[in-house]
Amino acid sequence: MNYWLMKSEPDEASILDLQRAGTLPWTGVRNYQARNFMRDDMQLGDGVLFYHSSCPEPGIAGLAEVCSAAYPDATQFDPESPYFDPKSKPEVPRWLHVDVRWRETTRLLSLKAMREAPELAGMQVLQRGSRLSITPVTPAEWQAVLKRLHAA
Repeated sequence: MNYWLMKSEPDEASILDLQRAGTLPWTGVRNYQARNFMRDDMQLGDGVLFYHSSCPEPGIAGLAEVCSAAYPDATQFDPESPYFDPKSKPEVPRWLHVDVRWRETTRLLSLKAMREAPELAGMQVLQRGSRLSITPVTPAEWQAVLKRLHAA
């Protein structure tokens, strides 16, 4: 099993949106490294830290799991979509996505609190210049985050 931190802007897809829907496609990824994580490394059942980004208080807002293999992201072919890519063709799609399933809505583990936790210092999301929307999380980091999310 692998673990991932996946960023979403809450006005586009929040943890509450995922909770209501149960399952959502993780569309709109337009970075090759993040796409390759989905295509090459994600597996059914992998754990996901659902991270709210580009908002007043960014941080981990809940837990999810990968519930599909990677498949073509239809938004790349839709001229009305902000994720439209005119260079991508249906016969050779450039962009993929996975589906994620809601597991738990938690109290927010803010970016500030994450930065203050020595056991999380190595997380990719905390590294200077890290802008990837999907990053791997080590088993030790996963356990440390769970401990903080479920602390009384």
